[in-house]
Amino acid sequence: MSTPIDPTALFDLDGQVCVVTGASSGLGARFARVLHAAGAKVVVAARRAERLEELVAELGDDRAHAVAVDVTDADGPQALVDGAVERFGQLDLVVNNAGISNVESALTYETEQFRSEIEINLIAPYAIARLAAAQMISQETGGVIVNLGSVLGHGGGGKLKAPGYAASKGGIHNLTRELASEWANKGVRVNAIAPGWFRTEMNDEMFDTDGGMGYITDNTPMRRPGNPDELDGALLFLASAASTYVTGHVLYVDGGWTAI
Repeated sequence: MSTPIDPTALFDLDGQVCVVTGASSGLGARFARVLHAAGAKVVVAARRAERLEELVAELGDDRAHAVAVDVTDADGPQALVDGAVERFGQLDLVVNNAGISNVESALTYETEQFRSEIEINLIAPYAIARLAAAQMISQETGGVIVNLGSVLGHGGGGKLKAPGYAASKGGIHNLTRELASEWANKGVRVNAIAPGWFRTEMNDEMFDTDGGMGYITDNTPMRRPGNPDELDGALLFLASAASTYVTGHVLYVDGGWTAI
């Protein structure tokens, strides 16, 4: 008799050790909950220790662990990788979610502000990715890195002026392709999720004003922002064995924003 096919088994993360940065709120906290629900051991990382501990308590078992860290500190990325390995003995998945977004014209957005945004949104993910990949390769098990891009990494914001964010997310997209090509034959896959408009702490103001919501709905073919659960499938696909032949890919989850 043939073995029954169970497609859902591809998405099982039982025993996988996953790090999620920017996990103290918003999409990062959601990602941690989803990975944990899929069976993973989850290391949640951010600067706000109290919020991380609340999330760990909510998840409610020894498969969740908090590491309070600033990923832009010189020793932050190493401390995060070391903390995951010390707690769970290995590292299988990193979700580089931490980031900031500032809306301001390039004519007034100072170079130091721009540099700071690049540091958080692009340099820190690179630092974490390379350390995580080294750990994954040394384990001889390979692993997965999922970076958080954006529709603003695909094109400009138009009326929305965000030079630092657009530049950093465009960098994340191409960094994803570069790291994927470097590490593909070493068993480390690198992909990115590029969300459209999902409500987070960073963009509350957009969602709370008529002008902001008009910008979102007018430019999204589905005429609405995304719901939090509408990123779950993309995350599980890229994080799991469902995508073992996918690397260097930027997966847009945007209601059609980049289709026009």
